[in-house]
Amino acid sequence: MSVLVFLDQADGHIKKSSFEAANYAAKTAELLNTTAEAILLGTVSDDLASLGNYGIKKVHTVSDASLNAFDAQVYTNIIASAGASADVIVFSNNTTGKAVAPRLSVKLKAGLVSGAVALPETGNGFIVKKTVFSGKAFANISVNTAKKIISLNPNSFSISLGSGTAEVVPFAASIDAAKVEVVSVNKVSGEVPLSEADIVVSGGRGLKGPENWGLVTDLAKLLGAATACSRPVADIHWRPHHEHVGQTGLAIAPNLYIAIGISGAIQHLAGVNRSKTIVVINKDPEAPFFKAADYGIVGDAFEVMPKIIEAVRKLKSA
Repeated sequence: MSVLVFLDQADGHIKKSSFEAANYAAKTAELLNTTAEAILLGTVSDDLASLGNYGIKKVHTVSDASLNAFDAQVYTNIIASAGASADVIVFSNNTTGKAVAPRLSVKLKAGLVSGAVALPETGNGFIVKKTVFSGKAFANISVNTAKKIISLNPNSFSISLGSGTAEVVPFAASIDAAKVEVVSVNKVSGEVPLSEADIVVSGGRGLKGPENWGLVTDLAKLLGAATACSRPVADIHWRPHHEHVGQTGLAIAPNLYIAIGISGAIQHLAGVNRSKTIVVINKDPEAPFFKAADYGIVGDAFEVMPKIIEAVRKLKSA
C-alpha cells in the first residue's frame, strides 16, 4: 500500500471532513500510480464499501468499542502499524488529526505538512501547498523523507465522486491500554456541529445582549446552519464558549459565514478567513470586517435581520 488515509468518526458515523480526506488520498494515489486505502478505528454503522465511490480500494477496520473514546497515543500506535508500508499517510486537519499526525510523524520519522490545501506536486520532488500566517498566505513545502504525512484543511478540497466498491477487511491491531480515562463526555445535542457546518451564522456585541440572539438562531434554523459568536460575546457569557470562533477559539471553513454585528478584529478573522463566502452585516461602514467580506450590508442589524429572515422564510415556503 502506498497511500493510507485515516477516517475519523464520532457517534458511529464517519466525519464529513474524512470523506474529503479520503478523496484527496485517492487523487494523491493516482499521481503516484498506486492505490489508496483507509484505516478506521472504532465502531460505525456507515456503509464502508461505499467509500469506493471516493476512490478508496480497501478499508482496514479495528472495530473495538474502546476506540470510540479518542486517545492520541493509542490511535498513533495503531495507525503506525497499519501505515508501516505506506509512503503517504493522510489526515483531516481537525482536532484528531492535529493530535495524532505530529506524534505519528515522530514515530515514523516522516515529514509532516499540516494545513494542506491542494494536491501535492510530484513532477519535481514532493511539494505540498499549505496555509501560513493564519491563512493570510501560502507556502509550498518540499517533503524529502521516505514517508510523508499530509494533514488536509477541512473544506479546502473539492470532492470528485466516482463509482466503486471498497473491500472492507479487519485489521489485527494491538490495542494498548489507554493512559487517559474518559470519565464523562458533555456534548451539545440537537445542533449542527460548527466544525462540520456548511453554513454558519455568527453574532457579536453589536447585538447588544443575549435577549436579541433570536436574530441569529432564527436565521440559522431556516438555513440549517450552525451558530457561532465572537470572543467578547463568549467571555461575557451571552453565548457558550463552544460557539466561540477565532484565533483563540475554533477555526472553521464553511461554505458560507454570515457575521452579524461583528467588527472583524484580526483575531476573529484568523478563525474564519478560510470560509468560501463571507457576508458581513454591520452599521459601521468602517468596520474592518468589510475588507474581508465577499458581500456587505451597511445597516442596523435590528432593521436588516428581520427583513432577511422574512425573505428566507418566503423562499423556503415557495
